[in-house]
Amino acid sequence: MKLRKLTLQGYKTFASKTEFVFDSGITAIVGPNGSGKSNIADALRWVLGEQSYGTLRARRSADMIFAGSQQRARAGMAQATITLDNSDGWLP
Repeated sequence: MKLRKLTLQGYKTFASKTEFVFDSGITAIVGPNGSGKSNIADALRWVLGEQSYGTLRARRSADMIFAGSQQRARAGMAQATITLDNSDGWLP
């Protein structure tokens, strides 16, 4: 089983719908400090059921929702979805 895609909208620093496509091989997530790299890992944990706010680097569930900026209003909800490839039959 392989992770193929992560889609975020309104999640932490990702106000707009953002898709990360994971091709075969190794994927590296790089960028300057504060650009959202750790939020990608947090989103994967969250969508897989992590409930510990500490692990998700938050204090309450509202911290998962895009908080707004000078250019964008606060989001009304946060959404994270994953697409898995089970072509190897790992899951029944």
